[in-house]
Amino acid sequence: MSGPLLDRLALGAMVDSGEVDTVIVAFPDQQGRLMGKRLVGRHFMDHVADEGVHACDYLLTVDMAMEPLPGYRSASWDRGYGDFIVVPDWGTARLLPWLPGTALILGDPQDGAGDPVGVAPRQVLRRQVERAAASGISLRMASELEAYLFRDTYETAGAKGYRGLSRASRYVEDYHVMQGTREEPVLRRVRNELGRAGVAMEGTKGEWGRGQVELNLAHAPPLEMADRHVLLKHGAKEIAEQQGMSLTFMAKVAPDEAGSSCHVHASAWDLAGDASIFWHGDSSTGSPSATFRHFLGGLLALSRELVLMWAPTVNSYKRYQSLSWAPTAITWGHDNRTCGFRVVGRGRSFRLENRLPGADANPYLAFAALIGAGLHGIERQIEPPPAFEGNAYGATLGNRLPATLREAADAFEGSAAVREILGDAVLDHYALTARHEADAYDRAVTDWEMARYFEQG
Repeated sequence: MSGPLLDRLALGAMVDSGEVDTVIVAFPDQQGRLMGKRLVGRHFMDHVADEGVHACDYLLTVDMAMEPLPGYRSASWDRGYGDFIVVPDWGTARLLPWLPGTALILGDPQDGAGDPVGVAPRQVLRRQVERAAASGISLRMASELEAYLFRDTYETAGAKGYRGLSRASRYVEDYHVMQGTREEPVLRRVRNELGRAGVAMEGTKGEWGRGQVELNLAHAPPLEMADRHVLLKHGAKEIAEQQGMSLTFMAKVAPDEAGSSCHVHASAWDLAGDASIFWHGDSSTGSPSATFRHFLGGLLALSRELVLMWAPTVNSYKRYQSLSWAPTAITWGHDNRTCGFRVVGRGRSFRLENRLPGADANPYLAFAALIGAGLHGIERQIEPPPAFEGNAYGATLGNRLPATLREAADAFEGSAAVREILGDAVLDHYALTARHEADAYDRAVTDWEMARYFEQG
């Protein structure tokens, strides 16, 4: 056992003593939600700890409403929707302090031959981490997640049709300590209980919306950070519900309020993790390295084609509004929050912040896209343009973000570079997912349409 994470011996002892009676075996689906089974602790230790647990392979081909969607190569009605096996990753076992007697372990889907399911999000990220390691690069990342906190439970919010909900704050609360005190029944539990679950947080704060909060994670290697990110979202929702409230990580909850972002900080190191490869020289007289410039150059070159990995829903693209703290153009600047990429720090703290992802992004896919684009830039020595200075919202810039999910899917699917980075199977799978989501939206009749056309149309 190491810190809050559990090895097999420690978890077995807790099961034997009765301290743990339930073990959740889960994996992230293509939306970044946890899917899996709750198992009796003794059954898990005797039958699942090594062999894994069966789950239907349709779970990587469903939409938010769990509707099985057609056209996937990995699973379909024609193939009978069989099982894959979710094999526990023993580096992820932990107690969940907000659920009595419960431990959770993340796993990786494998097919009948024992091979990893290549389109599974953890595997997509793992492949990019391995590509970086083959080039002598290790990365560290940190997520800054934003969300809106409501005084309605998920059940009551649904019963209201998500209208007339009660915000946790009556006013914009960015950095407000007094308003933060009112939210402490949820946020204090989130900080402390997620920390005890091995999800190290830096802190929480109010954000630039009524009831909007920011949840900051401490940096970690990419796969560990993505696991923590998913557990933070999952745990925060469950804790909020236990307090009679709810949190939403939608990218945009209202047209006239700030969207919710997931700012991703990234730094690059040698394989030992000792020396930054983004910075050359000491912190006082040194400067960004050529490797950093090329990494950033790759991101700028491919962001329009990869934004689907950072903005995966119809709602995502409503976040990209001028003067909203969300970027509208693919550019970079030194400590400039109007740019898509913000560069901050010096020496060992030197890093880039990708401000394009929304809080609705699947972190495994978001991190994989960031790493893949950066490696593409390093391999081709792509130089970025000069840093942008001033207000990027008001500038005439040609490299704009896609305006809709369908436009993003077109850019993603048509990119030879992205196909080379992610591979045919991954690109085709997630392009199809985006098209299904866009089609579902096109078929929907919304409240806006009813209000606009019911009488006047």
